[in-house]
Order: sequence, then structure tokens, then C-alpha cells
Amino acid sequence: MMITISESATDKIKEMLESEGTPEMFLRIGVKEGGCSGFSYSMGFDDEQSVDDQEMDMTGLRVVVDQSSLRYLNGLEIDWKESAMGGGFTIENPNASATCGCGSSFRTAADAGKPAEAGEC
Repeated sequence: MMITISESATDKIKEMLESEGTPEMFLRIGVKEGGCSGFSYSMGFDDEQSVDDQEMDMTGLRVVVDQSSLRYLNGLEIDWKESAMGGGFTIENPNASATCGCGSSFRTAADAGKPAEAGEC
């Protein structure tokens, strides 16, 4: 299982984690059904880990992925970009055959025959 988080994204996530004030918190990355392309990403802080979760250490950042999301996230690249409108995370997923314009929703080639659900990005 390989997920890459850029140095700028790691720094931003660590900064956000520190502001939470809960040292045992970690970053949970996952996939859920929904969004305009079929699946959407979920990223958030958590402090409860399941026995089936896969844990990675990314230069001092604890990252946890649930078992059902693993196959969709191998090769995922997360970056942090600053812009005139502020900053935001960008996600590149080699498993996605189609993505929504907002970049938070995607579809895999295996799911290409299924109709996309209408939904907001």
C-alpha cells in the first residue's frame, strides 16, 4: 500500500493536528460511495482505530486507511497548494478513470459501467 503525501501537505496536516490539541489523533483517509463520479474521498482526524485498519508513518504523521478503501487508494498522492483564494489539498489517484471537476469525487475503470449518482462535488 503506497500513499504519498507531499512535504507541504504533511506540514499543513501536522499544523492542523496540533491545533486540535489531542496528541493521539491521526489522519484517516478513506473512500465512500457518493459524489458526482461514484466515489468520494474522505480525509479527517480520528482517534479510534480498527484492527483491520492499515497504519503508515509519513515522516512523523500517522496515517490510517480502512480495509475497504485500500484498493482505491494505492498510489494516491496528496499535495497542498496555496492560491490567491487560500489553500487547499489536491488529490491525484492513478486508480481513477474519471474524476469530477472538483477533484473530490472519482470513478474507477472497474466501476465505469455503473451509472454515476447525481450529487454535489
